[in-house]
Amino acid sequence: MTVADERLARARTVADAVLYEGYLLYPYRASSEKNRSRWQFGVLGPPGAADRGLGEAESMTLHTLLTDVTEGSSLTVHLRFLQLQHRQVYDGKGRAVPSLRVGARSELTWDEAVEQEVAVTSTLSTGARTIEHPVHVDGGEERETLAAGGSVVRRRWPLEAVVTLSTEPHGRFTLLRLQVRNDHPLRPSTKDDATRTSLLGAHVLVGAERCAFASVVDPPSDAREIVDAVRQDRCWPFLAGEEGETDLLLGSPIILYDHPEVAAESAGALFDATEIDEILTLRVMTMTDAEKAEARATDPRAAAIIDRCDTMTPADLQQMHGILRDPHGPPGTGDAPWWDPASDASLSPGSDAVVVDGVAVSRGSLVRVHPSRRADAQDLFFADQVARVRAVLADVDGGTHVALVLEDDPAADLHDWYGRYFYFAPDEIEPLDAARKES
Repeated sequence: MTVADERLARARTVADAVLYEGYLLYPYRASSEKNRSRWQFGVLGPPGAADRGLGEAESMTLHTLLTDVTEGSSLTVHLRFLQLQHRQVYDGKGRAVPSLRVGARSELTWDEAVEQEVAVTSTLSTGARTIEHPVHVDGGEERETLAAGGSVVRRRWPLEAVVTLSTEPHGRFTLLRLQVRNDHPLRPSTKDDATRTSLLGAHVLVGAERCAFASVVDPPSDAREIVDAVRQDRCWPFLAGEEGETDLLLGSPIILYDHPEVAAESAGALFDATEIDEILTLRVMTMTDAEKAEARATDPRAAAIIDRCDTMTPADLQQMHGILRDPHGPPGTGDAPWWDPASDASLSPGSDAVVVDGVAVSRGSLVRVHPSRRADAQDLFFADQVARVRAVLADVDGGTHVALVLEDDPAADLHDWYGRYFYFAPDEIEPLDAARKES
């Protein structure tokens, strides 16, 4: 395996998390209500499905920036998605049934999925250019005979898609527009038809040869105008690979960040990034034997999760607690724990100050509030209100926050008594009276 292949393989570990996000949710059983509606992310439905309310839109489009493009530059797009595979169980008389008992286990009718990856390569030029690559994935059918006399038939439907790359020079940058479109020739008549001919969990990994990607998350200053003028449609571009590498891009239907990675403490896929691994694992371990048996029968990937959670050691669970990663917090003194201000004498929210427009603002200062970050819709009600500072706090990322109570609030004393403050950044307040202080 070449160095490039190894790096692409590492990038796939993150891409796999995107591919299977929401594939099957806890408690991983077919009978669970939350598993009646699946394939939440990156679904490219067949043409006409969205207009008829039968499925998702047929395309996704990302815009990103390239640098150092020459006549010898090229891009390889790895289009990755799941192809639905319907598993139908038949009894001994050939009748389609929802389930069939086979010895100590059950076979269930269910929608599985097969991973697909199609790579297409485009040679770039220094001028404007548009290239289309048709993509075809075969359907198929396999039959498995069961010991109970019945059978399981797994069926996949053929898929058609088009990958389109358009480039447009902008000074030292080249704007790349990459679109993936479901191009299935048949219009669906039901939701099941639409899902069976959809690309599920679709995303792209793009490798650059003899050129590089520029970040659109944090673009160079001379590229901000270009980035602000484009719109991402159901797919967002992020630099992939290790920190500092610029020749790999992940186009994801889920908003991430540059150089995303899977935490080393994660023991394996759980298909639900909204859950904390440790909590979800413990919940799996509390399932009854009957619930676990149904989960194992539902899907082979669910069976792997149940088996992994059942065999975890105390050391495995301890590792899932996680570790501290570069908090960038205030330095503090000595070895004081950064998460406990009470143990760090260098931090004193009641007496610390922050300089705003040349004025030291601290507890007791009067300020006028000018919300600009709109972290909360309620911020709009505080515009131009006068408030009194109750504390100046630092977070573990090095940010400063000013705790306030409104002067005209009849309940200001009560809010102050139980510490119910409103928090704003220093650039959202205007000092009014530097001389009026409270002890």
